[in-house]
Amino acid sequence: MTLYVLRHARAGRRSAWKRPDELRPLTKVGRRQSAGVVELLADRSLDGIVSSPYVRCVQSVEPLAADRDMKIEVSDALAEGVGIDDVLGLVHELADDDVVLCTHGDVLRLLLEHVRGEGVKVRRRNGAPPMEKGSVWELEIRKRAVIRATYHRPPPPAAK
Repeated sequence: MTLYVLRHARAGRRSAWKRPDELRPLTKVGRRQSAGVVELLADRSLDGIVSSPYVRCVQSVEPLAADRDMKIEVSDALAEGVGIDDVLGLVHELADDDVVLCTHGDVLRLLLEHVRGEGVKVRRRNGAPPMEKGSVWELEIRKRAVIRATYHRPPPPAAK
């Protein structure tokens, strides 16, 4: 099983958004980044796509879902502010599948800290794992344990 954990693509500034944060959409650059994820994962086999219910996460995987003719499953276990137990519960539910998970920086940080605590080497930059918006962490899992964590930089935003 392989999990491809995508931090949502670039969204508008939180401070400039006046509506509920869950509704904050991707920017033009973010939409181009999300299109680049299709290319990044082009040679990967996928069984599913699961996203945080936040608009910016769903929008980040829409091009991939359209390209693969797949539905996006929405899970609160990937929403901003969830605990590690929620995330790990979802990971265990998906134990036999190759899946893209789209989530937020705080959730990704929790997951990577957990993986690192289990003894897996997690690339670090300036003391923390890189987690740029639109980036993907590829987590290879065998016998319900992560055995390798590989970081993929965000794809360059495709031209208009």
